[in-house]
Amino acid sequence: MNETNVNLQQAVQVAAAAAREAGGVLLEELKRPLQIDYKGEVDLVTQADIRSERLVTGRLREAFPGHAIVGEELGEQKARAGRARDRWYVDPLDGTTNFAHGFPIFCVTLGLAYRGEMIAGVVYDPIHEELFAAERDAGAYLNNQRIRVSKAAKLAECLVATGFPPFADNHDLNIEYYYRFTQLCHGVRRAGSAALDLCSVAAGRFDGFWELKLNPWDKAAGTLLVTEAGGRVSNLDGGPFELLADPVFVSNGLVHDAMLEVFAEVLKNRGKR
Repeated sequence: MNETNVNLQQAVQVAAAAAREAGGVLLEELKRPLQIDYKGEVDLVTQADIRSERLVTGRLREAFPGHAIVGEELGEQKARAGRARDRWYVDPLDGTTNFAHGFPIFCVTLGLAYRGEMIAGVVYDPIHEELFAAERDAGAYLNNQRIRVSKAAKLAECLVATGFPPFADNHDLNIEYYYRFTQLCHGVRRAGSAALDLCSVAAGRFDGFWELKLNPWDKAAGTLLVTEAGGRVSNLDGGPFELLADPVFVSNGLVHDAMLEVFAEVLKNRGKR
């Protein structure tokens, strides 16, 4: 049982309202001339990211003044994160590169953790007007309708997904995973928004998703949605999932062990070269 004093229904309601409002900002910015800066050689940040995060963090501070907020773009929030048991992880625009190119796969995602364990989360896709929400031990929902992971029990029946974030340095390994799964499954998708990929596993659209290097704000809400929808979350060797660690692997649970075997097989064969 969580010892936090937060009312989880209230947390989800506040997060959902903030995400919807921020989603409106993103749609507004999508119609304007794009303002792009670079955090790295190919890692983008736009004016939409900044506006969205300022709005979301403002709403969270009003409702939960004692909570820490860890946001992707506003670095001053990160310094305070270590002093609070309740921490919000916020990505104001997950799928920035998609957004910058006008590719309509992006979202706002907010997740609340208590002592490192996820207890509430929201992901909002403003293009499709889909609001995913979950609170600990209360199930996962899409637009207020209960969702569950798929029932696919064999890899040959599965559609899976992965990602190649611009800040990662292990794309070569992930390409090998990608290639192997294309041989074993219906296909591998790379849509460019990890939060939405996680939601797709929770909703039964994907049967599994992995990424080798993912920031906590990208996976905080989505991993809770997967577990609350009946799925399984771990790292790529089957060990416990850690929010602050790099990798994440989720599935419907039924194909989890089979996918772990593929990860191990690729690593083993790689070592023989």
